[in-house]
Amino acid sequence: MSPVVEIAVEHRLGAFELNARFASDGRLTALFGRSGAGKTSLVDIIAGLTRPRRGRVVVDGQVLVDTARDVFEPRHRRRIGYVFQESRLFPHLSVRQNLLFGRWFSPREAGTTSDLDGVLDLLGIEHLLARRPGALSGGEKQRVAIGRALLSRPRLLLMDEPLASLDAARKQEILPYIERLRDELGIPIVYVSHSVAEVARLATTLVTLADGKVTACGPTADVLSRLDVAGLSGAAEAGSLFEAQVIGHDEAYGLTALATRAGVLQVARSPLSPGARVRVRILASDVLISLSAPAGVSALNVLPGTIVEIGPRRDSGAVEVLIDCGGQGLIARLTAKSVDMLGLAPGSAIHAVIKSVSIGAS
Repeated sequence: MSPVVEIAVEHRLGAFELNARFASDGRLTALFGRSGAGKTSLVDIIAGLTRPRRGRVVVDGQVLVDTARDVFEPRHRRRIGYVFQESRLFPHLSVRQNLLFGRWFSPREAGTTSDLDGVLDLLGIEHLLARRPGALSGGEKQRVAIGRALLSRPRLLLMDEPLASLDAARKQEILPYIERLRDELGIPIVYVSHSVAEVARLATTLVTLADGKVTACGPTADVLSRLDVAGLSGAAEAGSLFEAQVIGHDEAYGLTALATRAGVLQVARSPLSPGARVRVRILASDVLISLSAPAGVSALNVLPGTIVEIGPRRDSGAVEVLIDCGGQGLIARLTAKSVDMLGLAPGSAIHAVIKSVSIGAS
């Protein structure tokens, strides 16, 4: 399969040097890194808002930029939908009028009534058509902004931290709609974020950036298992991502069993039917390590594994440890004292005790 997005660009912005290369065939490619890593600068080059000093940009087989051949497709011809941190809706227009504005940028053969009906259904915004932006919640505004971008019939959808301005409740409201975009439309998405929780839930391919350079690119679960990526995410969010399948329910105890490469996990009862695919996220701070199979503990999930890598000691005294559990990477955050007391080293056989597991749609 040919990559959907191919990037190889160099550009200078003042003292900041962007030198980024990656290729992705994922349905949703997340650009992840700390503030100032170069995520938005890279998106602006893809969108045509910035002309790079040197490089090449290819989207869905279409060469948008090739400085070696003096190719720079004007942004109005790139057919790229852009969703910003703020909705940027026209305050004097109704939701319907804001949505229809997107048709001005669609191909001539596009823009039918069925397009609008499909977007309204996909995003659940039909009941908002007569309102103006001032009467919408933050989540509703972003759904309308996404709808406007979709009605331009884009070949690629760029989303630059679209949830950054929303509170936790509004983020949870809009995340399922972004999952539907990813799974149902067939439009590739490049999604910018500095939230591990967002990329773990949404991304099929994860690209990490630091100081203007790509430091990792690959399937999300694989990249999140890297200790250098755990360091990017900060103490509160670092963790691991498992792909899993529902295999049954324990009605007596309100639990659901999930099959993973690492073994079977038990989680709080899920409404999903057996056979459903899910993603399992385990925070590094929720993983303990025992040198032998623990007995008399309340944790339901204990996985045997082998220490693969021990990260550097942080200023806080914490150390990240990468564990191989049946071919599945699991990260634990321990104190440096615990690492020394247990005598942990690459190759050590251990048991990972997992205190908490969160699941989301795969």
